Amino acid sequence: MSERLTAAGVHLLTATGAAFALVALVAASRGDWQWMFIWLGVALIVDTVDGPLARRVGVVKALPRFSGERLDLIVDFLTYVAVPAFAFCQSDLLPEAFRLPAGIAVILSSLFHMADQESKTKDGYFVGFPVIWNVVCLYLFVLGPPPFVSLFIVAFFVALTFVPILAVHPFRVAEWRSFTWLVTALWTVGAIGAVANPFPSPLWVKAAGGNRFLPHRRRRPAYAPRAEGPMS
Repeated sequence: MSERLTAAGVHLLTATGAAFALVALVAASRGDWQWMFIWLGVALIVDTVDGPLARRVGVVKALPRFSGERLDLIVDFLTYVAVPAFAFCQSDLLPEAFRLPAGIAVILSSLFHMADQESKTKDGYFVGFPVIWNVVCLYLFVLGPPPFVSLFIVAFFVALTFVPILAVHPFRVAEWRSFTWLVTALWTVGAIGAVANPFPSPLWVKAAGGNRFLPHRRRRPAYAPRAEGPMS
């Protein structure tokens, strides 16, 4: 009984990622992009720890009726894809006429990747762009490129989903594990620093001399809520 309860607790931990995705979506609907990324970050922490816990507890044997792999995939779609796609539609990152089409393209291409049973190799590599749209979305908010540049970046990664390139999983490729752990740790520190500052001005931009190095545009910044648009 204790093993079943422990396994159920691990499943519940995985499921909390969906709750964090919902809270992130609420923040995005209010134009509170920093809190959206904070909740997505919490969901990412859950996604990092639940797999090792599930294997250690042996949830497959303890609760064979419930698929932790399927649950994890659903939560991943919400946090890695659905919330960022919504942000693309709601924010000023992209040209207004292309926001909803870009969000739809992100959703559909990501579904293709997640349904593809050959999207991962046996040694832990992803095949094609691994639909980490939360990361792409964060970079666009932090760097604040012009809307058509952001649109090109989104279109590029949508297309890259269908290209059979190999992408390294940060934890599962044994030959790269030491390096990817280090890079992931450094990236995490940078991401926290970026989210802690108003978009699009991260710490390293301020240290380099502030906003005078950024192009001055008359358009509303990407973090401002929109009054009109296809998803308003």
